[in-house]
Amino acid sequence: MEAVASDTCSFAHTPVRTKNENSRGFVMTEGRVVAVVGSHPILLLFIFSLLASPVLSVVPEECTAEEGDCIDKAKALPLKIIAIVSILVTSLIGVCSPLFTRAVPALHPDRDLFVIVKCFAAGIILGTGFMHVLPDSFDMLSSQCLKDNPWHKFPFTGFVAMLSAIMTLMVDSMATSVYSQKNNIGVIPETEGGEGGHDDREMGVVTAAHLPSPGHHHGHHHHGAAMKVEAVSSQLLRYRVVAMVLELGIVVHSVVIGLGLGASSNVCSIKGLVAALCFHQMFEGMGLGGCILQAEYKWLKKVVMVFFFAVTTPFGIALGIALSSMYRENSPKSLITVGLLNASSAGLLIYMALVDLLAAEFMGPKLQRSIKLQIKSYAAVLLGAGGMSLMAKWA
Repeated sequence: MEAVASDTCSFAHTPVRTKNENSRGFVMTEGRVVAVVGSHPILLLFIFSLLASPVLSVVPEECTAEEGDCIDKAKALPLKIIAIVSILVTSLIGVCSPLFTRAVPALHPDRDLFVIVKCFAAGIILGTGFMHVLPDSFDMLSSQCLKDNPWHKFPFTGFVAMLSAIMTLMVDSMATSVYSQKNNIGVIPETEGGEGGHDDREMGVVTAAHLPSPGHHHGHHHHGAAMKVEAVSSQLLRYRVVAMVLELGIVVHSVVIGLGLGASSNVCSIKGLVAALCFHQMFEGMGLGGCILQAEYKWLKKVVMVFFFAVTTPFGIALGIALSSMYRENSPKSLITVGLLNASSAGLLIYMALVDLLAAEFMGPKLQRSIKLQIKSYAAVLLGAGGMSLMAKWA
């Protein structure tokens, strides 16, 4: 009984002794952290600062200049020079290759293979808009470096891309109307002859003014010929408007991506980015080159359009190198400017790829007459868009 009593007394005495010896010791038996924190207010502040510092320091870390083992301006400069030369060469190859396809019978614009290649290039442009330009704009305009109001309160990227697509539609429609009226498309004069159409030899459009009047002995035959020429001329004008608007969107986009590459000093990312941009520029150039070929411009205008496409990305890289000392990717001004330009470029490229390139091709008489050719063309579109989607992992 004495042993049991002794054990009971010692058991009961233990918590009392702990509480009497040290008032904090009882709490430590329940939870040591609470005791230590409760008795040391300075330690409480220290722990709070450790817990809060990762959250509070996100903005300053993201908005400061690039740092790390991969950041080396001296090593990045030669890579940028290589990028200028390689992108210039691949851009020229891409945009010029369709212009010389008339010498290759299989790649003539009237052949099926040309249509398939054009659909592949359109898929490249579509993938560029959806998988590269639009996500970049979302990231920039939702950056923590920007003020919460208004940039985090409203989806500016989608809004600007939507406005860009609508503006592209307006330019597309109005330019077609202006060129049609300028070249008398759709107007068959009542009298034979006339000077209409001689004012704009550059357009190279056969207008209705050059056709015999319906009152001729073979009136019905000439009327049918007039309608045919009118349709061909209208289609030619569409090709020219598409080529000019598409070049505008590609040029803006190319300058922006070149600027980002030229201003970066990250050696690790530049290498992969150069390879991705070479692939991208070559096949995007093929799509533009096909449109230029179908527009049937004179050689001078072809050379000018090829030149502007080929040099815009290298020019952007050179501009980025020149501004690298003052240009900072994560500064609010840079994020807003480049983000809005990317959003507008994305809206334009997506509209052009879907409406003026793919829809016009698939709804045209050539593809509508052949389900087999449609399937091949769809496969080409998916291949082009899929390739650009895969490249989004590196660039």
